Amino acid sequence: MVNIVNRTKYSDFKRFYPLIDKYYRKTLKVLSLEDKYAVSLILVGPISIKRINRDYRNIDKVTDVISFALLDDEEIQIDEGIIELGDIFVNRDRVYTQAKEYGHSIEREFVFLFVHGLLHLLGYDHMNEKDEKEMFALQRKIVGNLK
Repeated sequence: MVNIVNRTKYSDFKRFYPLIDKYYRKTLKVLSLEDKYAVSLILVGPISIKRINRDYRNIDKVTDVISFALLDDEEIQIDEGIIELGDIFVNRDRVYTQAKEYGHSIEREFVFLFVHGLLHLLGYDHMNEKDEKEMFALQRKIVGNLK
């Protein structure tokens, strides 16, 4: 289950919410996981994500996506059998600029950033070359040919 919160003044991404649910389910399927998780996707602007990045990661710059996992030591159940994974913050403005920069659709960039954040919440990382190859291969497999 994906809870989407829009903290921007824009509603243009609402049309992509069904895609987010679709790729959430596809991610679980690719990883052979049961659909027993809840995740929050929070849309923010550049000022908010810069503040979050500075306050929690000590990096004083704008970024595209930040994930905060809740499953470090113990599972947090929010409902019978539903496990809260954490929060994914996506910078709405970066979705537009990166889609243009990489030559693909806004939909694809939004889904890609969500999947990237979701994989982080599920324990994947890219801190070394081996882990990066594994995580990025999964991203490509999940996002597939979405243009």
